[in-house]
Amino acid sequence: MTGLAGRSAGLPSQLGFVLVAVLWLVAALAALAMIFSAYLSSSARALSLNDAALQTEALVSASAELTAYQLQLGGEEARPVQGAFRMRLNGADLAVSFVAETSRVDLNRAPKELLEGLLSALGAAVEDAREGAERIVAWRSRATAQTAANEEALYRAAGRAYSPRQAPFAHINELGLVLGLAPALVQRALPFITVFSGAEGIDATIAAPEVIAALPGMTPLILKQFLSERVQIGSDRSAIAAALGPARASATAEKSRAYRILTRIRFPNGRHTASEVVIRLGGDAELYRVLSWQDDVSAQAYRRL
Repeated sequence: MTGLAGRSAGLPSQLGFVLVAVLWLVAALAALAMIFSAYLSSSARALSLNDAALQTEALVSASAELTAYQLQLGGEEARPVQGAFRMRLNGADLAVSFVAETSRVDLNRAPKELLEGLLSALGAAVEDAREGAERIVAWRSRATAQTAANEEALYRAAGRAYSPRQAPFAHINELGLVLGLAPALVQRALPFITVFSGAEGIDATIAAPEVIAALPGMTPLILKQFLSERVQIGSDRSAIAAALGPARASATAEKSRAYRILTRIRFPNGRHTASEVVIRLGGDAELYRVLSWQDDVSAQAYRRL
């Protein structure tokens, strides 16, 4: 009886230990369940984002291909310099607009006077615009025994840890590395410059007012008159030259095979996004080649498209 009583006395203690162990086990299982739930939720979000990115890429590729097809359809002479269209694809609404790269100033081809005019039109002082244009030309120009040392010395004296490229700009953002250009000025210039047009001048029929204002010989009065008449003038080159007056020398009639395409997408769930692609039209072997691709572009940065 004494042994039985002892075992009975120890039973509540053992039951309490088991109860604590069970509670710990339940708590651990609950924690694991919460962790697993969070993992599944995170994985689902990642898969959703990845799926949205793939869908966006497919839609932008489709808009670029259709644009290239339309541009090639009419041949070299009939090819438009700008245009727009809308379509619905896989439940998404697409608004596509395109414009030739000759609407922008080419950093690698524009003469110093046009570069100076652009910087001035964007707010740079006369001396700053002249100096900035010289540094841009020096950055893109092949070095000689004299110029290499001079340019490198200027950058060292300014405390820069790099030397000028002295080769063509690879990207418009490289403009921010050029000595003497204020960051705010560079930001204002980005929507109006390119490295893809291959033209020395600009197409005044499609260029932004800031770009037309950069033309050497342009005056505020001529600019105002030209902008008011531009729609009526259309693509009549002789009329364009007459309207531009002394500024016509830098207005190119050359057609670029590079086009900037802005694709605005509205998905069925209401989500919006916009992507910009720069393409160069090809020949028989390839319809086009992608030169630049940027997703989630700001609408403010592309006022004209």
